[in-house]
Amino acid sequence: MLSCNVHVTPQFVSHGNPGGPFFALRVEAEGKTIAYTGNTAWTDTLIDAGKDADLFIAEAYYYEKKVPLYLNLATIEEKLPLINPKRLVLTHINDDMLNRLDDLSYECAEDGKVVEF
Repeated sequence: MLSCNVHVTPQFVSHGNPGGPFFALRVEAEGKTIAYTGNTAWTDTLIDAGKDADLFIAEAYYYEKKVPLYLNLATIEEKLPLINPKRLVLTHINDDMLNRLDDLSYECAEDGKVVEF
């Protein structure tokens, strides 16, 4: 039987109530780290969640429009040097972002996407 130690660190994020608490997750296994923001407004806990991750999966609901309880790409880009992930994949994008896919320099999630690293 294959054995693998997995370490999961939750970080509180800001997505409002009711229904919380809400978390970003940092998953470490087999020498690799994946971090996932979940839905959230910017919070500095995302720096700890994603710091130097091999893969940082971040919600980018809008390109630059600020909407309560959600991230936008402009904020992610501003904070990216603090997080310093090796790879970034954007997810939970709406039409505002979908209409800009050809102009983005980041990977975006899509149905059936397989990420290898």
